[in-house]
Amino acid sequence: MAINTPQNTLAKMLKKDPTRVMGGVLLAALMLGLIGGMGGYYVADRYDASLQPAPTNLSEPYQAQTSTEEAVIAAVESTAPSVVSVVATRDLPAIDEFFINEFGLPQFRQREGGSQEVSAGTGFVAGTNLIVTNRHVVEDTSVEYVAITSDGRHLEAEVIARDPVDDLAILRVNDLNLPAIPLADSDGIVIGQQVLSIGNALGELQNSVSLGVISGLGRTITAAGGRSGPEELREVIQTDAAINFGNSGGPLLNLRGEVVGVNVARASGAENIGFAVPINRVKNALRQAEETGVVRYPFLGVRYSIITEDNHEDFDVSVEYGALVHNGAQVGQPAVSPNSAADRAGIVVGDVILEMNGTRITSETPLNGLLSDLNVGDTISLTVLRDGVTRTLQATLGERP
Repeated sequence: MAINTPQNTLAKMLKKDPTRVMGGVLLAALMLGLIGGMGGYYVADRYDASLQPAPTNLSEPYQAQTSTEEAVIAAVESTAPSVVSVVATRDLPAIDEFFINEFGLPQFRQREGGSQEVSAGTGFVAGTNLIVTNRHVVEDTSVEYVAITSDGRHLEAEVIARDPVDDLAILRVNDLNLPAIPLADSDGIVIGQQVLSIGNALGELQNSVSLGVISGLGRTITAAGGRSGPEELREVIQTDAAINFGNSGGPLLNLRGEVVGVNVARASGAENIGFAVPINRVKNALRQAEETGVVRYPFLGVRYSIITEDNHEDFDVSVEYGALVHNGAQVGQPAVSPNSAADRAGIVVGDVILEMNGTRITSETPLNGLLSDLNVGDTISLTVLRDGVTRTLQATLGERP
């Protein structure tokens, strides 16, 4: 877990109980029943001087007026059919009902059970019969999942990978027959770049589209309220494209119709502050799923915070980059996991990992991002600063438990 500093701390968030919402960040997926209990909608006025009004003569087909508008429309048309709703369903048992019949006598009858939708999120096609979504959308292992396509098909979905570090998941859906949305290089995105969000807003408004910009890069947030408790997400994208409950797992797209991120959370008590996991984090897992049908995540085994020019004095280190290895905020969260690759390599609490395989570790090239490109069994070289002395250690990556 990250050390709480002004650089990486947001107020804790709530995912599934709107009665407890406080300032902070909310994972976007909610139970459908809870969604129905919300008091109303939040409405924000939007204005873009480059967009012209639709024709006053409604018998005339609408024509896009600017190149930007044309790009938005083209991106939505090309990608929306490959965005799906990911719905959790649970079989209900038959229920014995007691009632008084027309003669005033007590009587029992049995009501048939059935399948009930219990939560909903979003996903998108990213490979042959493969859908990417958030882990928190599919974290309940006691239910079944269904992918609902934009043309109304209900298809059984099998969860083949859950990544608790980046809150990502991969589902396999047979006979999906939808094209994969192209994946961008998320390392190349910039602040101010226009982006689109498509998702199952509020769990019921399928393929809702919102437009915004990339507001920030390299954010670290703490997300709370899921079944598995709070989770820290590192180096995520901030956007003002509206992300609402039910949008979790949907694509954040550039205007070429390429995925740059996976929508994951929004800030409560704020206007249009949402977050997405960079798409590069899931590419290696997708390759494994395509090639072998199984996903194995490499594991180094350290807790760390990224050192920057702004926070290095707070951490009392002499360098302005790297990953500071430290204990977690809770009891029983050691800096280095016992018997992990980092433990066997000799990494200890207080070390600053400066480079991995010759690449400097910064907020733009974070440690977990570099690891996501590697495989279980790969040997890596780590440049480590300890007590003012730089040394090189070798580590063979294990598999994430």
